[in-house]
Amino acid sequence: MGDVGQTEWAHDLAKELLETALPRRWAHTQGVAARAKSLAPILGEKADTLTAAAYLHDIGYAPNLVDTGFHPLDGARYLRDVHQADGTLCRLVAHHSCAVNEARERSLFDALTAEFDEERPELVEALTYCDMTTGPDGTHLDVTQRLGEIHSRYGPEHLVSRSITASTPCILAAVRAIEGKLAGEG
Repeated sequence: MGDVGQTEWAHDLAKELLETALPRRWAHTQGVAARAKSLAPILGEKADTLTAAAYLHDIGYAPNLVDTGFHPLDGARYLRDVHQADGTLCRLVAHHSCAVNEARERSLFDALTAEFDEERPELVEALTYCDMTTGPDGTHLDVTQRLGEIHSRYGPEHLVSRSITASTPCILAAVRAIEGKLAGEG
């Protein structure tokens, strides 16, 4: 990373990987990062780490990074193996938005959990909140709208829809926890 801060490095890397190849995913990523920045009042010094993770959470979709087809694992491995990124960032990318449920659907649970431990709950909840309240074009959505959007995009029988159904209690709990913390700050 050199003299560039973690958030700036993450922004530049995500932009390089997503902006041209997957412009809609880049728009979503920018929206998720903006949500992350807005959590600074409740996260304090952890806000920069969250913002960096928000920029990086979907890099595993980049065509040149796809290995398993499971973007949290592909992205986290790339960060770890190519960039020797901070372990917290790798763990947040690997486990974002209740990824263990999709890992089970893809028969990658053992690989995910063997390679990447879970991260501190407050950061995991915060990243889930940011991701699950941001639409594919980067706009703010209510969590129920976001869940509905995912189901409509993939269809009811797709493994992503099945994993989102399994993850819904986890996602809703994370969003409620962060909204509660934000309300306490207001």
